[in-house]
Amino acid sequence: MSGCFWCMVKPFDTYPGIEKVESGYTGGHVANPTYEQVKTGTTGHTEAVRITFDPTVVSYADLVEIYWHQTDPIDAMGQFQDRSDNCRPVIFVKDDERRQIAERSKQRLAESGLFDRPIVTQIEDAQPFYSAEDYHQQFYKKNPARFAMEEVGGREQFKRDHW
Repeated sequence: MSGCFWCMVKPFDTYPGIEKVESGYTGGHVANPTYEQVKTGTTGHTEAVRITFDPTVVSYADLVEIYWHQTDPIDAMGQFQDRSDNCRPVIFVKDDERRQIAERSKQRLAESGLFDRPIVTQIEDAQPFYSAEDYHQQFYKKNPARFAMEEVGGREQFKRDHW
């Protein structure tokens, strides 16, 4: 699941049944990209999180619902103050079952009336995932002041207004 990975870790990391949330890059054409390469927009990668979870505690459908509540699903070119294609909203799925879950959830959201514009979040096949550099992992814990700045960049107000 993607969008700015700094902001995607904490919501999942603090949810029961989540075993690990890892920041990284996926969907591009360069093997083992660095953050500096990805942020240029030339590698085709999207910042994403890889989530390891216990399906007896939390379902994949639950993860998709958590995801919706962290993003702006009507903004195709980034998330809040993070304006770039590498922060676009996308759900990467590893199989047909998960694709169907994500598609049904997206359809329900589109029909909910919560938004007055189309849901533009893409649902795409999972691609190789490359772990981000260590300083990006668990960013909200390592850099709480900087993380707090990311949260106030419109994300929290949007969540209050829409969810």
